[in-house]
Amino acid sequence: MPSNVLQITPFMHVPDIDAAIAFFTDILGFTCPYRIADYGYVELEGAGLRMLQNHGEDGAPPGNRRCSYYIDVRDVDATYLALKPKLDTLPAGDVFGPVDQHYHQRELMVLAPDGNLIVFGQAIAPGKDIAQSD
Repeated sequence: MPSNVLQITPFMHVPDIDAAIAFFTDILGFTCPYRIADYGYVELEGAGLRMLQNHGEDGAPPGNRRCSYYIDVRDVDATYLALKPKLDTLPAGDVFGPVDQHYHQRELMVLAPDGNLIVFGQAIAPGKDIAQSD
């Protein structure tokens, strides 16, 4: 049977669709090829995120909707350098990294205004000496 799965696209439930799309396009460099009412689709080099604005608990899935969204990249440092002028406009503490993690990923973490965590990650060689954090 031929493969039927194209990709997995995270779906974010956000309190303010305009602010969410602005954050992804203005700060993180995504484009917004599709937007209608309280729904938007943003993408970066073929990787996409779907967003839906909630009105209170209306339409929101049950449970804790705070998630981390992981974007695999080839070069985290290049991503950081490209985004740095915009990242510097965010509140102190909303950007962490790039940093080598003990689980062999180099990561840049950015906190979105709605509390969602956006992580750009790059696999690094298991043989690399990575400092363990407590």
